Amino acid sequence: MDALLARYRTVRATSESLAAPLSPEDQQVQSMPDVSPTKWHLAHVTWFFETFILREFMADYAVYHPKFAYLFNSYYEAAGPRHARPARGLLTRPSADEVIAYRRHVDRAMERLLSAPPRNSANRIAELVTLGVNHEQQHQELLLMDIKHVFSCSPLAPAYEPTTASDAPKNGGAGGDTLDWHEVEGGVRGIGHAGDGFAYDNESPRHDVLLRDFRIASRLVTNGEYLEFVEDRGYERSEHWFMDGIETVRANDWRGPLYWREKDGERFEFTLAGLQPLDPDKPVSHLSYYEAAAYAAWAGKRLATEAEWETAAAASEPAAESEANLLESGRLHPAPAPKKKNRPRQMIGDVWEWTQSAYNSYPGYRPARGAIGEYNGKFMTGQMVLRGGCCVTPGGHARATYRNFFYPHQRWMFSGIRLADDR
Repeated sequence: MDALLARYRTVRATSESLAAPLSPEDQQVQSMPDVSPTKWHLAHVTWFFETFILREFMADYAVYHPKFAYLFNSYYEAAGPRHARPARGLLTRPSADEVIAYRRHVDRAMERLLSAPPRNSANRIAELVTLGVNHEQQHQELLLMDIKHVFSCSPLAPAYEPTTASDAPKNGGAGGDTLDWHEVEGGVRGIGHAGDGFAYDNESPRHDVLLRDFRIASRLVTNGEYLEFVEDRGYERSEHWFMDGIETVRANDWRGPLYWREKDGERFEFTLAGLQPLDPDKPVSHLSYYEAAAYAAWAGKRLATEAEWETAAAASEPAAESEANLLESGRLHPAPAPKKKNRPRQMIGDVWEWTQSAYNSYPGYRPARGAIGEYNGKFMTGQMVLRGGCCVTPGGHARATYRNFFYPHQRWMFSGIRLADDR
């Protein structure tokens, strides 16, 4: 348990370090129903440990506050009723300081439990703590996605982090780099998680799929390339769009990616470092599935299926995390592709990559019993799969089999495009 306790401490400290630049007022705001306030994230992940571990396995555990289970349950029906998601921003109480006090209370109890777990429950506790720290890492990414949206709504365009690490990617930059194609042989291929190491239940079981030969782009689509689509009246030409997509565009008056801005004839992009000139060589980000599919159609290509994406990622030996642009890089923004021609680049990090695959269960999938079984399986309807992680995904939380999922109209996450084609 020593290694697991050390990891627990590290993940918990990271969450608070991400919230540290924010004022109590910053942590209160909910800018749209999909966004949650920062302090809600900090409390919800704490509720997870309290509800599924401490209340189950520590006989003398004292619940911090009897109403917090109602306030900070997200969607677990089996865990009881909950406060409405769109109204989380109305929770002025508890304060940000009390949320930190709640975290301290739970952390002290978790330290006690993990230092001397009951023998007959030690394995189950370890499984749930591992799930819990991965769950908290998911919310670290959500915290940054959400505060970016909050700040984007302010006329002051505030910066979360005014100075970030150099935008120059490791192993050389790729300014104006041409897009190449990597051919992947079809046939029967295995996808899904197998073996040691943590994975969510929706990544299993591993199974065979039959693929045709295909090609996959060497890098992500850039701002400059997507700008060509915008300037070619891409948002007006319905022939490139799904019907639901063009109706969404018209209903919301979309004219470009979520955080693009135009002022005095110049284009800018809102980032976690504030408003910045649009860099044509960086990957385009914050696109809905509808926009990604429309761009691919306009370019005469398509999006990869998730099985194609995973097969290409496995065959290309994706960049180690030391090379990937993840949270620990400090950029908090997509970076230009590194100059490597022997394999597809940016498969891990920078932006989540839309696939054309609907989010469904794998053959033989069975959710866990009880409330924990609601973690992934209950969302397998109406959503699309994204792969690869992004620039605010914590290190150790990205892998080739990871299945992220969002509704096709959503775009406040760091989501972008990698093109594919039939060979």
